[in-house]
Amino acid sequence: MRHSQPVVVVGAGIAGLAVAQRAAALGRDVVVLERSDRVGGQIHQTNLAGHQVDVGAESFAVRGGAGAALLADLGLSDALTLPNPAPAWVHGTAKHPYPLPATGVLGIPSDPLAADVRRALGPLGALRAAADRLLPTSPLSDDATLGSVVTRRMGARVTRRLVDPVVRGVYSAHADDLPLRVASSPLADALAAGGRLAPAAAAVRAAAPAGSAVAGVTGGLGRLVAALVADLGSRGADIRLRSTVTDVAADHVVVDGERLDGTVVVAAPGLAGEVLTTRTITVVAAAVRSRDLDAAPRGTGVLVAPGSPGVTARALTHSSAKWPWLTARDGVHVLRLSYDAPPVARRPDDSDDDEARAALMAIVAADLAALTGARDLEVLDVAQHTWTRTLAVRPIPDAPVAVGEASGRTGLAAILTHARGDAVGHALATVEARKAAS
Repeated sequence: MRHSQPVVVVGAGIAGLAVAQRAAALGRDVVVLERSDRVGGQIHQTNLAGHQVDVGAESFAVRGGAGAALLADLGLSDALTLPNPAPAWVHGTAKHPYPLPATGVLGIPSDPLAADVRRALGPLGALRAAADRLLPTSPLSDDATLGSVVTRRMGARVTRRLVDPVVRGVYSAHADDLPLRVASSPLADALAAGGRLAPAAAAVRAAAPAGSAVAGVTGGLGRLVAALVADLGSRGADIRLRSTVTDVAADHVVVDGERLDGTVVVAAPGLAGEVLTTRTITVVAAAVRSRDLDAAPRGTGVLVAPGSPGVTARALTHSSAKWPWLTARDGVHVLRLSYDAPPVARRPDDSDDDEARAALMAIVAADLAALTGARDLEVLDVAQHTWTRTLAVRPIPDAPVAVGEASGRTGLAAILTHARGDAVGHALATVEARKAAS
């Protein structure tokens, strides 16, 4: 049974497409409005070394199973792939790089005296971290940052050498600037209950599902976007690109100067809430010929501690070592480097600017040499992409239901769980309640 008014989704990123697919599967007519000329939002691919390579998001947390469930609904269960479990390394101000300890949470060691923790911190740093079990406990304030808690309980060396590199890689932030509850609500709850950090980290790890914490899609997350678009098309959904929305309410939008009535779900930050915090990230994908990289000398990648000398990148993913479908062929590897700011002002993948491309290749080569120790390397091709993440939102009263980063959620697992859960029902109920009150 079709309804007279559609579900109108504003924004065609992964959250908007997922909530639109859910609404269409429930038998609703669906209209998706996207301001840009492409769908997918922060999921974006480019062709490199014969592969479609992710230059935005590349994986999702397996917790909750929302990603796997969506792939199953779209007939892509066989495409679910797990990364190589080899650890990432940390490149910091210490003389030598070191593997990230295996039993940590956000870099916080659950066993401060383990051999890999001692290697990362040194004997004195490990003993200071172990003092967490002896220090008196204290109440956890609501505004406590991850860095302040870790430094107080385990010492500044844990924050600098382990936590900051992880937080910088995951959140593009410093641990001292990241609220503990934003970083990990389960960790905050466990610490509030027990008062000690190492047992709290151990409890969070024990509660996590066994196996890999993240998963990807063979062929990249762009396949997930393409499958969602195809599914929406098969259900008669209307996806409109280059659409400018100037006003939103629970029961209508104004798009390109005309009113469109329907049940509205907002998946574009800034329309249903005040954006408080954003982070801009540049990803450079590179195809590199190097026999030195065949042995994956830094596992699946490198996290860079703030202030590390001689390195421009903040993180490196050795994609050919991490994902089976990107395994190196004939000595050609695919890698991703993340930067806090674009390393070159122009985007060499979008122009014929040979000077910009050469400059980017030189930066990539220098960073790869510094982070992996490889000397025999030739950068064959590069693609640079910059995108902005919304990290915190203040809801606007009486605004339509929001999903994705427009609702303050981050990470594909949390976004898909909400978008495929009660978001559509909540939006429908909101419109019905307002009709009844009017």
